[in-house]
Order: sequence, then C-alpha cells, then structure tokens
Amino acid sequence: MSDAFCSDCKKNTEVVFDHSAGDMVCSECGLVLESHSIDETSEWRTFANESGDNDPVRVGGPANPLLTDGGLSTVIAKPNGASGDFLSGSLGRWQSRGSNPDRSLILAFKTIATMSDRLGLVATIKDRANEIYKKVEDQKSTRGRNQDALLAACLYIACRQEDKPRTVKEICSVANGATKKEIGRSKEYIVKQLEAEKGQSVEMGTIHAGDFMRRFCSNLGMTNQVVKAAQEAVHKSEEFDIRRSPVSIAAAVIYIITQLSDEKKLLRGLNILQFIQIGFSGGGLIPFTHTDTARVYISNATGVAEGTIRNSYKDLYPHISKIIPSWYAKEEDLRNLCSP
Repeated sequence: MSDAFCSDCKKNTEVVFDHSAGDMVCSECGLVLESHSIDETSEWRTFANESGDNDPVRVGGPANPLLTDGGLSTVIAKPNGASGDFLSGSLGRWQSRGSNPDRSLILAFKTIATMSDRLGLVATIKDRANEIYKKVEDQKSTRGRNQDALLAACLYIACRQEDKPRTVKEICSVANGATKKEIGRSKEYIVKQLEAEKGQSVEMGTIHAGDFMRRFCSNLGMTNQVVKAAQEAVHKSEEFDIRRSPVSIAAAVIYIITQLSDEKKLLRGLNILQFIQIGFSGGGLIPFTHTDTARVYISNATGVAEGTIRNSYKDLYPHISKIIPSWYAKEEDLRNLCSP
C-alpha cells in the first residue's frame, strides 16, 4: 500500500491497489481514486507448454537490425519426440521449405557466435563481426569463397577494431578447418571490399605486445606480481626499435621474466606425457636443458614457435637492463641470464 490524497477524506490516506480491476481505492472511505491504471511491473508468469519450465521470460530476444524482419519472425518449433503434435511438425517442415532471404545470414551469425563463445569474446566483438559480414554479403561477392574463412576473418577484423586483438592462430583454432592462409586471404579481400564501399581506408587498430600479455600469462598460470613485471617490461620494450611481431615480443618477454622468477619451477613441473610429446624424436628422448623446456612450454601457451622466441630473445637481450623493472630483478640476476 501507498499514500495518496483522497478528495472525500480531504487528507492523505492509505490506498489499496486492486490488480484485477486496475483500480486504486482509498482504504478509509472506499473511493476509487484511479481506475483502469496500467501495471508497469514485471509479469512473472510463464506461458510455456511444459509444466517443468519455470522461465518467466516470454518476449524473445532483442531485435536484430541486420536482418530483414529484425529477427522477430515466428519460428515453429519441432515437436518433442513421438508425443509431439503432428500439425506442429508439418507446419515446421512447410516453414523450412519457404523462402527466407535471411537464412544464410542467420547461419553465418550463429557460426560467428559459436566461434566467439569458444574464444571467450565479448558481445560487442561478436556484433561488430556480424556487421562486417553483413556489409560484405550485401555486395553479393562472396560466392565461391570459403565461408568458414570469411567468417573467421570477420571475427579477426572485429577483434582488431575493438582493441581486443587475437592472433591468427587463435582464430584458426575455432575456424572449422579454415587454414591461416585462407583466413589471411579472406581478411585482405574483406578489407578491400570495405574500402571500396566507404571510399577510404579501413581502420584496423594498432596491435601492441601488451594486448596479449595478460592472456598469455593467464595461460601459464603466473602470479599477479609476475604479470605486472611482464606488462611493465613489454611496455618499455616499445621504446626500442625491435623489428619483431608484437606476439613474438610478448612471448620473449614472458620467457625472460620466467627465467628471473620462481615461475620457472612451474616450467620444470611438466608431466611425463608432456615431456614425451615435446622431447620424443626418432628412437628416444632428447635431453632438454631448463631453458629449452621453458621455451617449449611458453611456445605451447602462446602459439609462437620456439625458434621465434629464441630469435626475439636475441634481439631483446642487449636492452634487458632497461626493459626489466628494477624492483623485480637486480643487475646480478640479469647478468646470470643465459646469453643468446
């Protein structure tokens, strides 16, 4: 109940709201102060056929401006098992046979959503990838091209534009069999199509090594202090002219930080199966040094080849004293690092 001014009582009185009639009634004199009012609160009722379904939502998903009907068309569900209604099954088959201009777009959006979920991407990146694909699809120039590679390339471009870049290897891992070369070609093709539509260059965003650092460190299970030191080191490395890809620099910095911390104990803790997979060649096991094992372990976590980590480490080595934070490692520790 709430208070309201009653014209008969000439004072503020408690009022009772009759939900069935929509009337607001004075609790003292019974005067109807307001009739046929609209209840704007949530309607916590379910209209599902299944008795076990307690989901109160009955409004569907949000409108999708990329689809012709806004994504608000009616879809006839398939019957459940043998007890399903024959009429529902027949209507569903007739509907699927009908012409739906957005059928290919809906399937493409579902594929992009699946890839985004597997990579743990936010909804804004998924929506941006959908927009990019819609623009390319509207130009009617995707016929004969690898659909999976196109969708993966749209997701790669969306990650770049949203300043949450992913490596091509990461995108390739969820691209339903599309290769890195196919994704790269599709990316170049999409960029050309977008530039032709806009009449100007497409902003892709700049990739920095720090964009990958926290995710790579998380894959390796590093502590917060080690992650902080790695982020500071990779930020300082941008001050030097190191002609390596950002992903390679990030992997090399992690390798350096690992050698200076207690995290190297974790790298020694490879189980025997991992050691066999890493070190088995020909007729037996290859004896690894600690640094070799660390590079292989970091390579598996970052997707950067072991040789690339070694070469990037060689380029960073002359600047180590200026890159590594002074609070993290002393000069004596830096001198004890293995020479490239």
